[in-house]
Parts: sequence; structure tokens; C-alpha cells
Amino acid sequence: MKKVLVLSVCAALVLSCATNPFTGKKTMAFVPDSSLFASSFQQYSAFLKENKVVTGTSDAQMVQRVGEKIKNASEQWLKANGYSNYLKDYKWEYKLVQDNAVNAWCMPGGKIVVYSGLMKVAQGEAGLATVMGHEVAHALANHGQQRMSAGLLQQLVGAGVAVGTSEMSNEAQQMAMAAYGAGSNVLGMMPFSRKHESEADRIGLILMAIAGYNPDNAISFWQRMSAQGGSSTPEILSTHPSDKTRISNIQKLIPVAKAEAAKFGKKY
Repeated sequence: MKKVLVLSVCAALVLSCATNPFTGKKTMAFVPDSSLFASSFQQYSAFLKENKVVTGTSDAQMVQRVGEKIKNASEQWLKANGYSNYLKDYKWEYKLVQDNAVNAWCMPGGKIVVYSGLMKVAQGEAGLATVMGHEVAHALANHGQQRMSAGLLQQLVGAGVAVGTSEMSNEAQQMAMAAYGAGSNVLGMMPFSRKHESEADRIGLILMAIAGYNPDNAISFWQRMSAQGGSSTPEILSTHPSDKTRISNIQKLIPVAKAEAAKFGKKY
């Protein structure tokens, strides 16, 4: 039984990996885009019906404008790198939603929401392009798909731990499962998520630069975000890098983004 479970895990890993053009890495893809996108589009529609979508204002127009530029930058990069059909199933939407939260997100398939509370921190198109580029990058890098796949893998290995400890006492089994749960989160899921955030920062900087926004503006945007205050959780126990780590990494990535944008005629 234990051997069959191990072989099943290995087979699942081998058969469900896909190479992402933005990272160049093979990533877990237990859930196909066809299922993921359909669910995403349905959830997005439901969300918009349950929340107030802002239309006709200068901020709403800015969200649309910046969103289109980021989308076009994505298409340009993909075409230049031989992936013209990568976005064929994307159905882009960019909505400003009335909410004081300083946040934005992009669901798989290109469904974007910017909360009105973010606009004061964005302070214009360049700041908005920083965060929208970052959120779009999550979708383009299939981070949602990877997180779902990692979650399924975590459950599958957890089942293996349960099988492996089945002959122990109930107390020993509980301790083993608790140790696995904590260890897999701190040593697996959280670093995995922090890596995604760093990847999205890199890809987002490239996209905003190709879209016509100087990536230098990303530093001031994230400094303003840091000034908003946030979680005091140690980085090792967080799904996101600390503000200090993020800003330091972005400073190193800006020359990379500028060099990539230069290939598309953008000079900063």
C-alpha cells in the first residue's frame, strides 16, 4: 500500500508538469486550465454581482487604460518569445470595485479587480501599473494553478503520512500529522508562496516597463505600501516577503526590466 502511494505521487508529478514561458520552469499543473479558467470566470462574475463596480470615473478609466497596456505588453512579450497562442483562452476584464481595502488581484484567465482603496496609494498610472503588472504576472505564471496543485500534493502526502503511522497509537498519529502539517507549511507552502511573490515582482516590472511605465516608480509604490503598515509576522512564517526584502529585490530587478523593455523600443 505504501509503495503504491509513493509511486502514485511520483507518477502524478511526472505527468502533470508544464513549462511556463515567463519563468522557463516546469511547474505543477494537476488542475488543467480548462477547468481552472471556467471556475475563475464564474467566480469573477459572481463577485462583481455582489460588489459595487465603479464606472465612468477617472479612476475607473485609469484602471481600464493601464489594464489594456499591461495586457498588450504581455502579448508583445509572448509573441516576441514564440508563444503567440499562450493567451488564447484569456478573457481580460479590468474592474474598479468600491472597497477601502488597499488591494488588487487577478484571477486565472485575466480577470482583474482593483479596490478603490488602492488608488490613493497608487498615486497615478505608474503606481497602478506596478501593482496591476504584479497581479497579472501571478496569472501569467500560473501561480494559482501551482498553489492548487501544491495543496493537492500536500494532502496526498498527508494521506501517506496517515497510512505510514496507522499502526501507531492515536496520540503518536496525531503528533505525526501535526508535525507534518506545520512542517509542510513552514518549509514548503510558505516558501513556495514567497517565491511566487518574487516571480510576480520580476515579471510585473518587465510588463510595466514594456507597457511604457518607468520601473523606477515601483520602488516608491512599494515604499508607500509599506507605510500603510501590515503584518508583523516574521518572513519565515509569512506567504509574502517582508517589505524590506521585496524593495531590495526590486531594486536589483529594475535594470533587468529596463533591459528587457529596451528590446521593445522603450528607454528609461
